[in-house]
Amino acid sequence: MKIQTIALNTFKEAIRDRILYLLFFFAAAALAFSRLLAVLAVGDRVKIIKDVGLASISIFGVLMAILIGTGLVYKEIDKKTIYTLLSKPIQRWQFLLGKFFGLVLTLFIMTLAMGLIFLVIVLLHTGKLEGRMLLAILFIFIELVLITAVSILFSCFSTPILSSIFSLSFYLIGHLSWGLETLIQKTRSGAARMALRGVSAILPDLENFNFKTEIVHGLAIDPRFYFFSALYGLVYTLFILALAVLIFKKRDFV
Repeated sequence: MKIQTIALNTFKEAIRDRILYLLFFFAAAALAFSRLLAVLAVGDRVKIIKDVGLASISIFGVLMAILIGTGLVYKEIDKKTIYTLLSKPIQRWQFLLGKFFGLVLTLFIMTLAMGLIFLVIVLLHTGKLEGRMLLAILFIFIELVLITAVSILFSCFSTPILSSIFSLSFYLIGHLSWGLETLIQKTRSGAARMALRGVSAILPDLENFNFKTEIVHGLAIDPRFYFFSALYGLVYTLFILALAVLIFKKRDFV
């Protein structure tokens, strides 16, 4: 019940954030622009709309998760309201999870809204909807849940600016894991190769949630991969949250 109360308060706070509406406006504009771009471009217009649309939902969703998530804990500390909250019968882990679920709820509504705009644009252009578009949006949301956990983790021990840089770096590296593997193969030093493999093992492969190319181009995907990708996201999110709770429990606010 305590987690639910904090989550609802966090949701109300996030939904009033001007940054959220600014990003949503740009996301909606990018989605609308995808149709104009398809008309002007040479090639398969439907694929252009789908590609630009899904990329817009993903990019602006990540920006929402990072820019709002990195300030959730810091604001409470900066305004000294953290002392009032923790003086009540609320455990630190309950406070942190409440913040997490509140932002996840916010991102769910924003992703749903962006997804509906995208699906309407696709429907207007093609006259039909594909179920696989919903799967692409679902896995974008799963990735956003993980990025939210990462943003909150960094906000437990850093300022919003540094937390945003760390979170964005985490996101970019997660989508460039193939480049890290290439670097490992080209590295001659055994010690350096082991160190890089250690980094590769710790950092997530966010490409596991990226089905945009396959779905846009109508490529076949093994249904089991959907299941394992969702499980991968859940396990990694739980790991990040556990780490965040551990750090937050040990933090001294005096």
